[in-house]
Amino acid sequence: MNSLPERRHNAEAADETWLTPKEICAQLQIPEQTFYQWRAKHVGPRAYRIGRHLRINRSDFVAWLALHAEE
Repeated sequence: MNSLPERRHNAEAADETWLTPKEICAQLQIPEQTFYQWRAKHVGPRAYRIGRHLRINRSDFVAWLALHAEE
């Protein structure tokens, strides 16, 4: 009976996965310096400061990648 709300909660939790700049750079195979240059120029994926840590929401990262896909 309660499986639907559980599934919805699990799907929402999956969207709230946080990535580090190091993980982003590993996925894109770029130096970390490039990521931080993009950040300074406001052209990289949206990042959030959580305490003293910088994190990128996976769904924001996927959306950013989609915007930068070549046709």
